[in-house]
Order: sequence, then C-alpha cells, then structure tokens
Amino acid sequence: MAEAPLSPTVLLPEAEVARVVAELAARVAPHVDDETVAVVLLTGGLWFAADLTRALSRVGKNVRFDALWLASYGDETESRGSIDVRAPLQRPVTGRKVLILDDVFDTGLSLAEAVRIAKEAGAAEVLTCVFARKPWPLPRAPEPDFVGWEAPNRFLVGYGLDHAGGLRGLPDVCALD
Repeated sequence: MAEAPLSPTVLLPEAEVARVVAELAARVAPHVDDETVAVVLLTGGLWFAADLTRALSRVGKNVRFDALWLASYGDETESRGSIDVRAPLQRPVTGRKVLILDDVFDTGLSLAEAVRIAKEAGAAEVLTCVFARKPWPLPRAPEPDFVGWEAPNRFLVGYGLDHAGGLRGLPDVCALD
C-alpha cells in the first residue's frame, strides 16, 4: 500500500513573500549599481532572483544577471556535504561587484562555494542575499549580507524550494513535515 502524499502547510503566504522581497530590494539597492552582476544559484534561487531583480529595477537599480548551477542535495532531503558545479558563470565579473542570490541558507556550503568562485573570477566585491535563513546548530561562514526571512527549522517547499525536484512552483513557502 502506497503512503499518502504529504500535504504542505503554508508558513509564508504569497503576499508575504512579495512583501519580504520588496523590503529586501530596498535594503540591497543602496549597495548595488547597474554594473553589479546578480548571480543566482540554480535551481532553487531562480524564483527569488527573478522577483528581487524586478524589485530592484522598480527602485532604479538595473543589475546585470548571471547564474551558477551548484548542487549539494540532488533529490535528497539532506546535503551530501559537498558541492558540484554543474554550470559556471557565463559573464565576466572581473572588477565588478557581484550580488549572489539564493533561496535558502542552511548549511552555508553553496553560498561559500559561490563566494569563492566569484572571488576567483576577479570580482571586486561579493555580497550575498538569501530569501530565507534556517537555524543551524554549527557556525556557518560566510553568513549572508542580506536575509529576507528567518525560517523555522522545518523542511521547506515552494517559492523555489523543492522536494526531489517537485513543489518548487508553489507561490507560498510551505513546510512539508
């Protein structure tokens, strides 16, 4: 007999997600300019990066855009503890400010790897911005420069966060536990 599918519990409704993104854009805007390269960490950060770069545009900051495809989870619910680079940066960042965007900060491994990659590529400055930060029992480095929402220590889905590749498209941030 198959198990019943888990039902997501809404933690942050779509309207609250939009409010968090707009507030983050207001905080980030003074620190970026039109030469800044916003680098989304794929695939989960795509929803947040799209919304944040549009919100920045609404306040007069038209950043450039690139992506890094990093993987540490695969289809599992816990990080493997190592990062695979599936696709590198596509545009030069030498001498530019880089704003790394990701959906959630938990182990910190992906963010640390993205910062390392941007610095090795010659970025003049690297800032980090995450939609959500989960509590973690051990110190993480680097902590993000900008955090939108302090998330509970639950398994999150929606707004780019997934369960084995599914549920990313939910407009709300939900718990699946």
